[in-house]
Amino acid sequence: MQTWMWVVIALVVVIVVLVIAAWVIRQRRQSQQLHESFGPEYDRAVSQYHSQSRAEDALLARQQRVEAMTIRPLTPEDQTRFSQAWRETQARFVDEPAAATAEADRVIADLMGVRGYPVRDFEQQADDISVHYPNVVENYRAAHAISQSSTRGEASTEDLRTAMIHYRALFDELLETKATDDVKTDEAKTDGTPAHEVKADQTEVK
Repeated sequence: MQTWMWVVIALVVVIVVLVIAAWVIRQRRQSQQLHESFGPEYDRAVSQYHSQSRAEDALLARQQRVEAMTIRPLTPEDQTRFSQAWRETQARFVDEPAAATAEADRVIADLMGVRGYPVRDFEQQADDISVHYPNVVENYRAAHAISQSSTRGEASTEDLRTAMIHYRALFDELLETKATDDVKTDEAKTDGTPAHEVKADQTEVK
């Protein structure tokens, strides 16, 4: 074989190696970015799909779907309206915990709808929310599951209290405003611990 042919082969090999290396680096960077963006939701997706690549494809699809939406901030009027709705829902918990928890689920769905998230299917809602609020979406799923159990008479008052705390964590995120003195509860501790990490016995919901 002539020398120039060996040179061509060597160049082709080098190019192939460089292309593969660039692809590997790109995939690692993408994996890192997705892991940082989705946090615990990334690990959940890998467990759900039993494949890192399939999980990442699904998470990328979520991002693209949400990026195509028009997500709107709330107007001051909407913030006031939803804050009042939450106060009434939380107050109702004292006498009607099951009804209040179901109402909290509806308030969250209504709030999502006003912000611009589609609210036709719960699993899709949770996936959409995970793009912007990955640290509370699992609590949202847990709260919804408790609410569903409640309709079957399978949830205790303590379960419902936990659901209300989880709902409040997402509510605060979606409302995008700090709770004022007349709205906030003991769910957000003074040491800065996020509301979704506070134990059920630290809420004003009785």
